[in-house]
Formats: sequence, structure tokens, C-alpha cells
Amino acid sequence: MTDPIIYEPRTYRAFDGSEDFKTFRVVVETSDLYVKALASLEKETERLIRECRNQIEWSIARRPEFLKSLVPIEEDPADFPVAARMIRAGKKAGTGPMAAVAGAVAEFVGRALLDWSPEVIIENGGDIFLQVARPVVVGVFCGCSPFSGQLGIKVEPTPIPLGICTSSAKVGPSLSLGNADAATIVAKDTALADAVATGLGNRVKHPGDLKSAVEWAMSIPGVDAALAVAGEKIAAKGDLELVPLDSEESNE
Repeated sequence: MTDPIIYEPRTYRAFDGSEDFKTFRVVVETSDLYVKALASLEKETERLIRECRNQIEWSIARRPEFLKSLVPIEEDPADFPVAARMIRAGKKAGTGPMAAVAGAVAEFVGRALLDWSPEVIIENGGDIFLQVARPVVVGVFCGCSPFSGQLGIKVEPTPIPLGICTSSAKVGPSLSLGNADAATIVAKDTALADAVATGLGNRVKHPGDLKSAVEWAMSIPGVDAALAVAGEKIAAKGDLELVPLDSEESNE
């Protein structure tokens, strides 16, 4: 938003598409969204990104703590719905509101695009909003871990949108206070999934923390599943089907 963010190539993205999905990328300042939908919706996506960013930037301009705080802040009745959702997610996860920003943007854009396409997958910096009528596999990118590129989360057709968000101390520019190669949360609230993924990653200082960190994430209302990877060790809990990517086609 107001602070510069270093861009890193999204090497995990595949633009080969499928026989039904149209696949495209839309970039607005620091927001870089990869989209799969049943129609080419670049103009609509750009407009929605700008609308969402305007809501978030308005809160940042009014309250610097909205941008800078690493701990929960209080809601302000004047905040727009996107900002309020980020604040509530941060409260549940024990993080500042910006820990939920990528998930909140993905969800805002994705829900609106459902008016034009009944199936939508939005990826924003490793955080995913999706609603699909077919099984899909979301690959988990784990940096230098041997699990990286080998592990996927299978998602069955869902009439209710779902968020799958990943935080990492090893990949991407986002701040992590831990040492996890990947910390992934599945929840129906994508902003919540994003914030809790950050909280989960913060709790993994070494592989011995994986089990307790995953249990902490699962204790938060609204979290459906949690996965954490540190080196050669992994912990997972909840409604989660893990599949090897060499036997399934990754859709993200």
C-alpha cells in the first residue's frame, strides 16, 4: 500500500489453463492476482482490485496502526467492510490487520467475479480464494523443503467459497516471525485463513513446534484445516486431503 514491497516472480503459477478455464493475470500496484474463471474478466478484475485497495488505503490513511501494527487493533465503525474483516481476522489470529490483506483482496475480488463466472480461483501472493464445481488440486510450495512441489491439497467441488492461504519464512516478501517453510490454513473466510496462516508460521521456530502450532491453529473458530512444514517434517490436522503432485494435476 504505502510502503514499498519487493516483487518476486510467481514461479509456482501455471498459465496453461484448461479446456474450460480462462487464465489471466491482473496487476494493480502491489496487488498481483492470478485468476482462473469461465470467462475473460480482466477489466472487471482490475476494477475490483482498485475498489478493494481504495477501502484498505482509506483505513491506512486514517489510522497508521492499521498498516504497521503486528498485534490486533480495535475496529472503527467508520472502516469499510474489507478493513473490518481484516481487523476481525487479526483479532482471532493474534496478528495485525495487514496479515490478512492478501486473503481479503482475493476474497473481495473472487466473490464479486462469481456474478460473471460460477467457478473462480483467485491466487494472490500464495493466498487462494476458490469456488469450483470440479475437483482441483492446490500445490503447496515449501521453499527448500523436500516437500516443495511434491505435495498438494485436493479440494472437492464446493458450493461455498473456500480460502487456502500459506505463509512462509522462506518464500515471498511477507513478514514471518517464525521459521516455517510453509504454514497453510483452510477456512471459508479467506481473510481469516490468511491471518491464521501468519500466526501459524510465527509459532514454528523449529520442527519441534509443528504439532503444537497446528493444534493452536485448529483451536480458532472458523479454521477447517491446518498444515505446517519445516524442513523434512510436516504436521497436519482437520478436513484436509493431501495428495502427491506426481499423481494429480495441480490447478494452482
